[in-house]
Amino acid sequence: MSRVGKSPIPLPAGVSVSVAPGEVTVSGPKGTLQHRLPKVIAVQQEGDSLVVTRADDERESRALHGLTRALLNNMVTGVHMGYRKDLEIVGVGYRATAKGPGSLELQLGFSHPVSVQAPEGITFEVPSQTAIRVLGIDKQAVGQVAAQIRALRKPEPYKGKGIRYAGEYVRRKAGKAAK
Repeated sequence: MSRVGKSPIPLPAGVSVSVAPGEVTVSGPKGTLQHRLPKVIAVQQEGDSLVVTRADDERESRALHGLTRALLNNMVTGVHMGYRKDLEIVGVGYRATAKGPGSLELQLGFSHPVSVQAPEGITFEVPSQTAIRVLGIDKQAVGQVAAQIRALRKPEPYKGKGIRYAGEYVRRKAGKAAK
């Protein structure tokens, strides 16, 4: 049995789950998320927890068992507390400004400003000119949007300029040696 898949998912107060054939819907104070279940996976609600089971011991079923449990746990956490990714901007003249909750304008050393529109369910916060927060209830979407923003100007290894995750270590290289 899968170590991840066999542990039940606790449901915090305020989170409700509805299990339909082939689909699970999780609702909470922050919103609602849905997930389509593979045919070999079943989900039951037992009291204040969810239990994920599989039909057989095939290799694919075992892999989907742990994956589905982890995805459902992320959904429960997302609708209860939400997810957040913090980004830092490093570089002279590099800055971010918020243009509403779903839009960012970035100055990244290009000849033009770069605009970023948030997909549905994602919001941006700009606590300072060099910090960006990506917020949402879907863990995968928050991480994807943060990665797309980081890809606009990855940290370079010589001066460390660019967009990086909060707390990310950028390995530096030595520049040219003087004669």
